[in-house]
Amino acid sequence: MRFMRSTRPVLLAALLVLPALAAARADEGMWTFNGFPFERFEKAHGFRPSQELLDHLRLAAVRHGYGGSASFVSADGLVITNHHVGAGCIGDLSTAERNIMRDGFVAASPADELACPALEVVVLEGIERVTDKVRAVEKPGLDPGQAAAARRAVMAELEKECSERTGLRCDMITLYQGGEYDLYQFRKFTDVRLAFAPEAQLAQFGGDNDNFEYPRWSMDFSLFRVYVDGKPYRPQHFLKWSRAGVKEGDVTFLIGNPGSTGRLQTMAQLEMLRDVTYPITLAWLDYARARMVEYGARGAEQQRLAREALDGIENSIKATSGFLAGLLDPALMAKKAAEEKALRDAVAKDPALAARVGDPWSEIEQALAVEKSQFARSLAVDRGLAGASTLAGHARTLLRLAEEKEKPSGERLREYRDTALPQVHQRLASTAPIYPDFEAYRLGFALRLAATQLGPVHPVIRRVVGDSTPEEVAAKAIAGTKLADPAVRQALGAGGKAALADAKDPLIELMREFEPLARAMRDRNDREIEGVTRLAGARIAETFFAVNGRDVYPDATFSLRVTYAPVAGYEENGVALPWATTLGGYFERSAKFGGEEPFDLPPGLVKAREKLDPKVPAVFVTTHDIIGGNSGSPVVNRDGEFVGIVFDGNLQNLPNRFVYTDAQARALSVDSRAILETLRKVYPAGHLADELANGRR
Repeated sequence: MRFMRSTRPVLLAALLVLPALAAARADEGMWTFNGFPFERFEKAHGFRPSQELLDHLRLAAVRHGYGGSASFVSADGLVITNHHVGAGCIGDLSTAERNIMRDGFVAASPADELACPALEVVVLEGIERVTDKVRAVEKPGLDPGQAAAARRAVMAELEKECSERTGLRCDMITLYQGGEYDLYQFRKFTDVRLAFAPEAQLAQFGGDNDNFEYPRWSMDFSLFRVYVDGKPYRPQHFLKWSRAGVKEGDVTFLIGNPGSTGRLQTMAQLEMLRDVTYPITLAWLDYARARMVEYGARGAEQQRLAREALDGIENSIKATSGFLAGLLDPALMAKKAAEEKALRDAVAKDPALAARVGDPWSEIEQALAVEKSQFARSLAVDRGLAGASTLAGHARTLLRLAEEKEKPSGERLREYRDTALPQVHQRLASTAPIYPDFEAYRLGFALRLAATQLGPVHPVIRRVVGDSTPEEVAAKAIAGTKLADPAVRQALGAGGKAALADAKDPLIELMREFEPLARAMRDRNDREIEGVTRLAGARIAETFFAVNGRDVYPDATFSLRVTYAPVAGYEENGVALPWATTLGGYFERSAKFGGEEPFDLPPGLVKAREKLDPKVPAVFVTTHDIIGGNSGSPVVNRDGEFVGIVFDGNLQNLPNRFVYTDAQARALSVDSRAILETLRKVYPAGHLADELANGRR
């Protein structure tokens, strides 16, 4: 894998056109399914999608438990997503003896499909607007912390009532920075099995060198099947496979779960990201990357274990660098500053509006001062320790589960409310493999980062580390813990505080030492940061609606959205880039680099070269409005037929996190025709190609 090249020159060139793009683009927007802009779409594209089509697309869409998107593509429960989205399961199923991640996998029949140890997927079955019920508890006179507590309580109550009434999982979705609240009703599935995965090298051809680049060649897809009661699930809604595919200019829809955007954030929030959040995050990622490279150099098995983590880290480095480059550009920041000034000027000219909303911008600035004071420590102590190691994460979960279960549901941390407990227990019961040496290594460098942030004389560090090194402490805790056994975790989860105390587990005791610090940071965040920004953000949203109307989409929140856009090539540095690449380009690009990693070709692709049609489109580009979380999103034509699957955006797409442009920003999708061609001619997977093409086995 190569080090990333600087994204800044390319991004700045793209952003210099921002002043000419001040008006909202016709295809801009990550629209909720209960807020689709029918009139705007019809005016731009000359036809009006039916509500029946949108309902069908919503019910065929799947949110993947590893943080991405997916969709049903057959009447027998077959689900398609990206290879990199499904990598959590693929990695869990891989061993030194049977490396599915490296070598790929084809299930000859459903009986051969492999159960994912800890995967949940959900389908959005209904949406209920509950803004009035949630905002009603924000009584005058409550401070932000009290208002946040009241809000959490009513949200938990509404979620529980919804789940009992519908039998579905109900999650509160916050929109417009707290200006609106919707209750999403999900049907969840926990028996998900792997049916197909290509070799990682085919899915990630070009490695980090080609990540966020175009032209591009990638078969970044995988197939799973959902089961209910031991039998393949029969969804009423699935996406039919397009036999014609797409061509340049075709208008397409994209359905997925974009993770997070900041288009409605204040200038103070953007400056916080630019000056604090992103630089510190990049430093942490750079350190983590070096540690993963170091671990992978120890041997073949260590390299296998480190690869998935390293791929994710390198992707995050490149993405975060692109976000930061956007915020460092004067043109983008000037545009955002002008938008905020116009809104604040409108408030100043309207005494009634000013009296109603006050000065939420200053309140957010005060909250960000608190966040700035603890961000680095919070990253290392609250999130870093539990996130670096699977076993440390289980220990943190057990400690918080025991603490939170003693409270009423509405007073708990949101991830431990009654409606969320099934997911907590599912994670504790996971049979995903645990590798003690890798666990100790990851916990060791996370503990070192925490010690660096707190300092060697901090009481917790003195008690935990003492005269040892962080790595020695981590190794001892992992060697002595029993948390690798799912049965032990489940028993401790059911036993509460007494069981945890009796266990005398060294990893639990290690995490317990940091828990008061981590909880204090989390509590302060909930009261003084999120509690303030949620109230202030709601008033800014109210102001925006009053001044500009409500024909605006909310920022992304990893909730299901629909976007629309044409298939379109673009020009870069005077070169016209085509709307699609072709399968033949795999061999040309590999030859250009002498077949050396990361441009080496899997043996199966080389062997199939004479059978493959080199003119079949491989990857096509659209102007869809996407962000991280959209990976795995299906792209469909105007009839709702599957034509491709999003797996990436280009470099110019990264600043779209804050300002949408379509001059060069593109979403990259694997073409549906290439998927069938690959399944039939590269792999012994013609039966799966037939299932996709025919919609059933």
